[in-house]
Amino acid sequence: MSILKSLKLAAAAPANPATSEHGFRTKLLRYLAEQKALAEAEIAGTAFNATRRVTRTNEAGEKVRVDAPRSVRRGWFTDANGKMFFQLRYGSKPLEFAKGMNAVEVQNLNEVPEIIGSIIEAINAGELDPQLTAAIAERKANFKPKVKKAAA
Repeated sequence: MSILKSLKLAAAAPANPATSEHGFRTKLLRYLAEQKALAEAEIAGTAFNATRRVTRTNEAGEKVRVDAPRSVRRGWFTDANGKMFFQLRYGSKPLEFAKGMNAVEVQNLNEVPEIIGSIIEAINAGELDPQLTAAIAERKANFKPKVKKAAA
């Protein structure tokens, strides 16, 4: 008997969560977790160090993967009147929570992690899916497909 015939064969393709229907949630949830950690570090008075994996050449001339520091943009800000707000951004644009409302008013920095937790719950419940879908469509519209030149 053939070894391959003894195996249970199937036609399958791996799922890519980044291209799935709700893969954008994962990206946004990572962003919010990072914002929450940044706020908690700022409240505690400690430094927040975010890193990314990069390829560098070591002394022996070999290419190695190392963690390199990267900067993180704060999601909260204080306006001219002294009020603090938290904005959820997708790309470089703020997302609207409701029509014309793109920020959550926060009393002080200590409240930011709690607000972020509430937003995470809303995302997991699917409450922001229409806004995220619209933001993704708007962002995709900015990228034009390359036009192939006709052979002359």
